[in-house]
Amino acid sequence: MAEFKIPTETVDLPSKGLLYPQDNPLSSGQVEIKYMTAKEEDILTNQAYIQNGTVLDKLFKSLIVSDINYNDLLIGDKNAIMVAARILGYGKNYSFTYNGQEETIDLTQLEDKEVDTSLFSPQNQFDFELPNSGNRITFKLLTHGDEVKISNELKGLKKLKKDESPDLSTRLKYMITSIEGDDSPKAIRDFVDNYLLAQDSRAFRAYINKISPDIDLTFFPDGSEKGVPIPIGLNFFWPDIN
Repeated sequence: MAEFKIPTETVDLPSKGLLYPQDNPLSSGQVEIKYMTAKEEDILTNQAYIQNGTVLDKLFKSLIVSDINYNDLLIGDKNAIMVAARILGYGKNYSFTYNGQEETIDLTQLEDKEVDTSLFSPQNQFDFELPNSGNRITFKLLTHGDEVKISNELKGLKKLKKDESPDLSTRLKYMITSIEGDDSPKAIRDFVDNYLLAQDSRAFRAYINKISPDIDLTFFPDGSEKGVPIPIGLNFFWPDIN
């Protein structure tokens, strides 16, 4: 039987692998993915995957050749895989409408965010002092596995209290790993629910955004000096959609 080879490409991760333990394959800072085939197009048109919101994760898992645990992927690194998958599947040019104008960007020109990698450690742990209360916390950057847990918890909370949407506080509870040295889940949840000042929460989230490795998904419309987020719409992976 004839053997067929599928070309692959190496994706450089924005984290450079510095936030993964040395025994984790992701510590290499690279992931190998293959070009999209008809099999992956079947995934993209699977209505069950689309409806339950898992279609892109199913796609990325199918494309990744490297032997990694998908749940370990940091969100910024997963975004880099998303862009690479789009390029290999449908080309480098992505067109969309912004403020009534048709825009086209070259996805291969996107670069990683500038972050201070000297703050990174293989334990994925950071320190931060809340500016108003002075409380000291440690925290981590979220992985895909964390996002799945957060989503499941929010679904459960929604069933209990349909009118409440604790998205932000739930996410913070998964990010914070200790408060004043206490790493018990009870202490962390109690602090977020009852003692985390709004101003501190805002400063904390700004710091997380500043240090989080990611691909820079911004563009400059009409020669503007101010970058705005690239709208990732349905036509990113479904370019033929009307």
